[in-house]
Amino acid sequence: MQASLSAKKITEIYDTYHQPIYRFIYRRVGDVDTARDLTADVFRKLVEAVRKALPIENVSAWLYRTAHNTVVDFYRRQKFRRHMPIEDKMMATQNPMDAAERRMDAEIVRQTITKLTPDQQAVISLKFLQGLSNAETAEILDKPVTAVKSLQHRALAALQRHLTRATEGAS
Repeated sequence: MQASLSAKKITEIYDTYHQPIYRFIYRRVGDVDTARDLTADVFRKLVEAVRKALPIENVSAWLYRTAHNTVVDFYRRQKFRRHMPIEDKMMATQNPMDAAERRMDAEIVRQTITKLTPDQQAVISLKFLQGLSNAETAEILDKPVTAVKSLQHRALAALQRHLTRATEGAS
């Protein structure tokens, strides 16, 4: 990306990526105000990078990597970890009993995801909630594709182990 980006081009980037970046951050922090603040910080960093003429090859990857790093920094400053919310639309249903059961299941998954490493959480979020490919996820996390595949495999195995224990304990 060129340092001489026009205000119009930056506005187009913002319009295109604001909601996906916000959702990515919200899933990691679970708080609307915090997600808004961190999303604003990501786009502030974009403007600073453009002003400093820093090279940005892939805007999407740069924004997601910056969002990931911003969330990691946020948690380092907080010295505690919070849950990663699952989208409410996953739980939409007409039957109240089904809705209650899905909410309980989602809470178990949410609690289980917090047991994963930050990189594993990021891979799960980017791959399964954002729908990105291994290559896109690797670029965002600044890791080789093989590392992303390994993180995904370990994260899914850990989720399966924890969820199996949780459902066996509920029986």
